[in-house]
Amino acid sequence: MRPKKKRWVKCKPGEKCFRPQFKPLDELDGVVLGLDEFEAIRLADVEGLKQDDAAKRMRVSRPTFSRIISSAHQKVGDALINVKAIRIEGKQ
Repeated sequence: MRPKKKRWVKCKPGEKCFRPQFKPLDELDGVVLGLDEFEAIRLADVEGLKQDDAAKRMRVSRPTFSRIISSAHQKVGDALINVKAIRIEGKQ
């Protein structure tokens, strides 16, 4: 496997966790979003950038961006449908 290329992330989420209100965190399953996945969601879904433009901002190829955003969408969808916590973590 090739080494992971450094991604450029503008926002630093810090220690963030999103969870359903009706259950304590220790009783929930969860998914972990990496910083690159968090940034991909911000660029594509919040800022509304096309994949080519978002990939340039993150300094990755468009196919790599596509894999990152697909993974992020799958994790967020899993958390919403199956009532799981979402934790954001990673190194800058």
